[in-house]
Amino acid sequence: MTSHANPAPDYTRYTTLSISRRGAEGQVLDIQMRALNGKLPTAGHAGHRELAEIWRDVAADDSVRVAVLRGEAGGFSGGGDLAMVQEMSEDHDTRVRVWKEARDLVYNLINCDKPIVSAMHGPAVGAGLVAGLLADVSIAARNARIVDGHTKLGVAAGDHAAIVWPLLCGMARAKYYLLLCEPLSGEEAERIGLVSLSVDEAELLPRAYEVAERLAAGSQSAIRWTKYALNNWLRQAGPTFDSSLALEFLGFAGPDVREGISALRERRPARF
Repeated sequence: MTSHANPAPDYTRYTTLSISRRGAEGQVLDIQMRALNGKLPTAGHAGHRELAEIWRDVAADDSVRVAVLRGEAGGFSGGGDLAMVQEMSEDHDTRVRVWKEARDLVYNLINCDKPIVSAMHGPAVGAGLVAGLLADVSIAARNARIVDGHTKLGVAAGDHAAIVWPLLCGMARAKYYLLLCEPLSGEEAERIGLVSLSVDEAELLPRAYEVAERLAAGSQSAIRWTKYALNNWLRQAGPTFDSSLALEFLGFAGPDVREGISALRERRPARF
């Protein structure tokens, strides 16, 4: 009998993600964002591209039923590399490339048919936070520190913010946290509905793996079709997301982002 299963993608090509399999049949794909600086996973050129691409491979891999996304070392994700941000502010071609990756990251996550579980600890910022909050089941350590820092940098809150924050926690709270770049703990994020649940940090990975294994053992057609139907709420918000992302990247060509970069490097309040 001829098998029609797709061959497993070559995960060894990823340099900023450590990828392994869990379970007797390897049906849970464990994706860890690497802390290349030894402290926090950050999205430089390679990391940003790979975080957008991995979800196509997850969707294409017939041996995978669930993916778990987690961080390494001191936190879940530390945001974008400032050198890349500065290059985006100075070079049109870089802005266009990173804009496409940011668009693909959101839509590839939404359209991946396999359920995704995120396990967020420590700081959760930037491109990693995009994936963490768009995951189908988002789990945060109670002491995690979640923040969308776009307006502090001097650009509009694009990425995932406009497409999912109002849907998760309501427009009033979304505006408060996004306009002010106000940080919130994992416990507070659960209270307002931004994440699925929060647990003590020691329980974070065991709980994420338990959820993943339950999803892997369930009816795959039922789970995937339920995800597809629910994600139509996000697809309906596609035009809102597209405009927010365009406005974010318009800001990367303006003067405020240059001041935002300087302020972050000098560890001082920005003077916009």
